[in-house]
Amino acid sequence: MPSPQILRDIALFVEVAKRRSFSRAAEALDMPVSSLSRRIAEFEASIGIRLLDRTTRRTVLTPAGESYLTQATRLVDDAQRSFDELVAQAKGPTGFLKVAAPPDFWAVQHLPELTAEYSALHEEVHVHLDLHAAQVDLVSEDYDLAITSEEPTQNSLIVRRVGATANRLFAAPDYLEARGRPEHPHDLAEHDIVLPVASGSATWQFTRRDEVVSTTVAGRISCNHRSLARRFAVTGRGITMASDINVERDVRSGRLEAVLPDWELPETSVYIVTTSRLLPAKTRSYIDFMSRRLNGVFSGGA
Repeated sequence: MPSPQILRDIALFVEVAKRRSFSRAAEALDMPVSSLSRRIAEFEASIGIRLLDRTTRRTVLTPAGESYLTQATRLVDDAQRSFDELVAQAKGPTGFLKVAAPPDFWAVQHLPELTAEYSALHEEVHVHLDLHAAQVDLVSEDYDLAITSEEPTQNSLIVRRVGATANRLFAAPDYLEARGRPEHPHDLAEHDIVLPVASGSATWQFTRRDEVVSTTVAGRISCNHRSLARRFAVTGRGITMASDINVERDVRSGRLEAVLPDWELPETSVYIVTTSRLLPAKTRSYIDFMSRRLNGVFSGGA
């Protein structure tokens, strides 16, 4: 039978390896750095292999540590999942759940209500919603999951698609009165385009039934988020791409008007991202709930 201390030391090693820092791991574990360092040193001595190289500035995995990390992580995740399932059977999901979410209008409009519904069903879970304009590092920033419209590029992350938002072009009526209303995507070359990316130009693909058109657009203003681009459009600075769900209030009030409404742009997918498929009950229950409800939101059912 393995010693309980060995299992704990494996978990301590995984925490340090993931964070590449004894101090950050000790803070997350709420234990002194000296105690953590001593436990890891004794663990390495017991197996006769050095797993971590420490310097005053950084902590790196040795080749043996790199090789062992995947197996150790799986072991720790399995143990955590088994424990969480036992707890869930006894009293349901519990604990502090930290969620990163985008500052998009749809998220600000719907996530508070949906999270309140989830909280009413799971009173032992404390949910913290953190609006985050950029992608987060789930491990180093201690997030349990992220809701995002940007597909992560890290292969190690687990990505679940929960829906998609339709995209179109929008502009303020005053701008369109002054500059004219485009009748074809190629007409956009004569207009100021507010790009939600750090670039002076972009190529957009439009679809109308069986017709597909690609056109290059440009403008004198760009920004790093569609919420900012929407604000520029509302104030008459040009035409921008936006998700219907993010500007529906502006369209109803007359602040924005759809441009080229018969033409479709590629949709934007929305994802829930985690670091593992082996999730504690609190995270798994929140994902299951949000996946169902957000799919309804994006399909017009909520």
